[in-house]
Amino acid sequence: MPEHDYRKLLRRTLIAVGLCVAAVLACYFWIDRPVAFFVYHHHINKFQVFRWLTYPPPEVQNWSALVLTILMVRRAWGPFLHWQKVLLVACLSLIVADDFRISLGDVCGRYWPDTWTHDNPSLIGTGAYGFHPFQRGDDIGSFPSGHACRILGFATVWLIAMPRSRTVQVVVIVLCAPMLVSLVAMNYHFVSDVIAGSVLGGIVATYTAHLARLEMPLNN
Repeated sequence: MPEHDYRKLLRRTLIAVGLCVAAVLACYFWIDRPVAFFVYHHHINKFQVFRWLTYPPPEVQNWSALVLTILMVRRAWGPFLHWQKVLLVACLSLIVADDFRISLGDVCGRYWPDTWTHDNPSLIGTGAYGFHPFQRGDDIGSFPSGHACRILGFATVWLIAMPRSRTVQVVVIVLCAPMLVSLVAMNYHFVSDVIAGSVLGGIVATYTAHLARLEMPLNN
């Protein structure tokens, strides 16, 4: 990929990060707390379907290593088909995106919306709200959302590799949107956590797809 295309990609990345920061700040001050309390008071997180929708992202990551192994064995019998290469890149993107998320989680150190494991401090459970930078631990790892990062890290590769496929676009929207909503509906994450995780996953997927030469040419 030519250097000028990478510079265009970097500019677009910086714009995306800037918009993400603005959205996160707006949510932090005006949206996150009201939404979390709304979910709690209306018992939205009691609907089991929302809980079930949170299961696929970590499971896909758990099976990614096996998928990569199978694909590497398959490569010994000839070049990948296009969808096989896309699947390989999507699995790699998911794994790398989650590592980025873990690093950012340690940097940001945000409390969760609700107490759901090991008496973690939270907005609903203990009244704890905010960021505590460079404090590590699962009890302050809400931001950015790991589930959202995994979802977009995997799905965005398919959108980039098959931009003209309406089927792929519909499948991605139908599968991803409910899973992202469920994270907020279960009070597992604040709205801004999901936004940040989605943007992070999308950025990692975009660079992964470009490095694998799955991308369409960038326009000015």
